[in-house]
Amino acid sequence: MLHIYRQVKALRGVDTFIVTKEVQNAERFPFANIEVIPKRRTNLLVHGWLKFIERRPHIVYRGEYQTLDSLLERQGADLMHIYFGHTGVHLLPFIEQWDKPCVVSFHGADVAHKHDIKDYPTKLRRLFDAVPLVLARSQSLAERLIHLGCPSEKLRINRTGIPLNDFPFVDRQLPPDGKWRVVQACRLIPKKGVATSLRAFAIFKKDNPKAEFFIAGKGPLQPELEMLADGLGILRDVHFVGFLSQPKLLELYASSHLFLHPSEISANQDQEGV
Repeated sequence: MLHIYRQVKALRGVDTFIVTKEVQNAERFPFANIEVIPKRRTNLLVHGWLKFIERRPHIVYRGEYQTLDSLLERQGADLMHIYFGHTGVHLLPFIEQWDKPCVVSFHGADVAHKHDIKDYPTKLRRLFDAVPLVLARSQSLAERLIHLGCPSEKLRINRTGIPLNDFPFVDRQLPPDGKWRVVQACRLIPKKGVATSLRAFAIFKKDNPKAEFFIAGKGPLQPELEMLADGLGILRDVHFVGFLSQPKLLELYASSHLFLHPSEISANQDQEGV
């Protein structure tokens, strides 16, 4: 995720290395020191014993615990920053045993109900007990974490910075021909509030019939959103342009008059990080 990459690249005063299960798009996100956790070849008998007899967690019977422990020791790590709460829950058996501090940061989707993780709220409370510091990207996320059981004294808001040099100022004027250009850039999922944007744009178009709405991104809701735009009678002027490269997205931003991003909390409590 670009926002995490920017944050990690901006760190100063510390020696940082990345631990990941897989490297993707290395040419777009170069980083000098990356440790990839390899898949360990585990003895099937040992694997079965740990999983079915001793009921040990995934991180143990899949061999990740031992791999993580050895690479952190080799790197001389003094602290581990874990991005996303569900990753922290996955690593919980290690966190509770490691003799160095861990910090976990939450970014939105990790405060939602996780039906694929058994007893997720209970494990989150164990995670809060195990770490000295919990980071949230916004006040609303911090409030949700307190509701989930995080002690307020452990919480800090750590906002995601914006690289202002990447977004040069554009002097925008009211369009004399009435051709307003509205843009929203996001994944097409419930918490992004694109349906709300479409309804708002339909109202806006009543007074501004030449306005156009550009939606940059893809996601499972696109067919439903296209049907909504059609039902609102605005589909001709709503453009689903898909995912754009950063240069193309900056061009779209620069050529638009208004940026929409209402954000909503979905039924499973998934919410924005900002």
